[in-house]
Amino acid sequence: MIPFLKMHGLGNDFAVFDARKQRLAFDATQARQIADRRRGIGCDQLIVIEPSSDADAFMRIRNPDGSEVEACGNATRCVARLLLDETRKQKVTLQTVAGILVCEDAGGGAVTVDMGAPELSWERIPMAEAVDTNRFTLTVEGESLTASAVSMGNPHCVLFVDDADAAPVATLGPKIENHPLFPRRTNVEFVSVRDKGYLRMRVWERGAGITQACGSGACATAVAAFRRGLTRDHVEIELDGGVLSITLKDGHVFMTGATALAYSGTFAFDTK
Repeated sequence: MIPFLKMHGLGNDFAVFDARKQRLAFDATQARQIADRRRGIGCDQLIVIEPSSDADAFMRIRNPDGSEVEACGNATRCVARLLLDETRKQKVTLQTVAGILVCEDAGGGAVTVDMGAPELSWERIPMAEAVDTNRFTLTVEGESLTASAVSMGNPHCVLFVDDADAAPVATLGPKIENHPLFPRRTNVEFVSVRDKGYLRMRVWERGAGITQACGSGACATAVAAFRRGLTRDHVEIELDGGVLSITLKDGHVFMTGATALAYSGTFAFDTK
């Protein structure tokens, strides 16, 4: 029986395992079993906290399809909350595949994460061909869409639409995720601008589908909106699960939002 914590950031939920004192190396098949909402714990991502010689801890992330991903903003806040409470520090560092993130207690259970500098060049996102990532045309089944692309350690394709609530996230999301222009697939954000300081966003996450929130997606959206002149350098972004505050400062993206511990438990793999 392996202990775990079930946590969420604005409804974006995670099964969190601590491998700092015991070795836990889940493969893709085991990750899919844990993430299964009928036969496993059920989660948007599987998170494993590991030792790090360069930070307070290392965070490994797997999607429900078993694939390993570089970054997850909401999971970063959740794991940072655990480390902040454990160490009684005001600030901790968390290493991911995408790099080391500085996380600070924002009070009331909230956490601010310096998500680093966004990548804006098509090669670094990465994309299959040279485009102006600020605004380019994406052709999906004969339909031309205007999009922006940003990497926050993981790729994002941002579409500005009239009404995010009416956007075809479930049908268009997977088509864009697997578009040939994105060789590593992509997360997809559907965004409507309410005013210069407020956005409404829905998301199709790479390897996970529709989720209640996406922290790195909110950061990418804030960057894309600011580049287009649609918003200021501080914006509130309303997701299905709640609101994140995003600030662009000194070339970095800072994300502030709530975290929650839903429950703790133990898990045993089905070996049948």
